[in-house]
Amino acid sequence: MTEKFPREKVGGWKTKTSSIVYENPWLKVSHEEVITPKGTDGIYGVVHFKNIAIGVVPIDDEGNTWLVKQSRYTLNQFTWEIPEGGCPQGESPLNAAQRELEEEVGLQAHNWQQLMTMHLSNSVTDEFCVVFVARDLFPGQQQLEVTEDIEVKKLPLIDAIEMVKRGEITDGISVAALLRVALG
Repeated sequence: MTEKFPREKVGGWKTKTSSIVYENPWLKVSHEEVITPKGTDGIYGVVHFKNIAIGVVPIDDEGNTWLVKQSRYTLNQFTWEIPEGGCPQGESPLNAAQRELEEEVGLQAHNWQQLMTMHLSNSVTDEFCVVFVARDLFPGQQQLEVTEDIEVKKLPLIDAIEMVKRGEITDGISVAALLRVALG
């Protein structure tokens, strides 16, 4: 694909050049020479995510939810999170959420509601997230991927929200989703 430069962007930004410095099946990193809104020359590193991030807050009739504990390579630590995953191009966010809930937790749901959308780190990435609430839950088949070492924990939703308040849940999608559910 040939792009025309300079490329106009919102806010007075202009892209003079763009070159891919790294790419894999999940993301692409570009180095861009830009003209800033004040008219000066600059550079920008942009991380483009090829999947939409997906999060699910499962809630049963008794007010319980499920969290997953897994090792995160980049942090070199274990984290507690809501069930999360990626939605590749061509798959609907709802289908991806349904798949992730069953893969990670072993649950399915009859009732799905989109809770929120969010940008996760918009100063350097274009990563976009869609979060759902799943209700009317029933058993499915947990099918962990080879990269997942997940421990599943069922607990009262209010306890998960308290974990956020105490700083025990630090994953951005999980923090935002649980606090959004708490707000009603």
